Amino acid sequence: MASAVSSTKHLLRASLRSTPANGYTSYVPQCRKIVLSFCQRFPSSTNTRTFLLNDLERIAKKNPHVEFVVKQRNGQEPVAQGFYVSGRDKVIPLNGFEPNGIEKKINLLLDSSGAKITHLKRGRVVESSQESARGIWSGMHVDKPFVI
Repeated sequence: MASAVSSTKHLLRASLRSTPANGYTSYVPQCRKIVLSFCQRFPSSTNTRTFLLNDLERIAKKNPHVEFVVKQRNGQEPVAQGFYVSGRDKVIPLNGFEPNGIEKKINLLLDSSGAKITHLKRGRVVESSQESARGIWSGMHVDKPFVI
């Protein structure tokens, strides 16, 4: 029994380090900072002020990896701006939303990757590195029809 213990290999703490990357076993959140700007006097900022007083602390505790910044901008409409690891940012105006709608927009920023939105269908052409038949196959298009 004593020989089995002495033959084990020691693991150094530095060898257990890994680099963060998105993949099968790990996830690196893309949103790093959210800035909420509002006006103290504008009526369009009323719901944003209510959200900041009642709900922001709960969302911030749920997302400790994100820095939340609250800015007072007098004479401006309320805005939420998300900053991402990729260096991009997204801006969402918050005027006209109820507090639960503002929470949905904040969650949209949190769940977003920060990548530019692109159309998937428009302007995309199917390209292939190999020649292949395109189209629908039918037994009527062959020289000798297939008989079961």
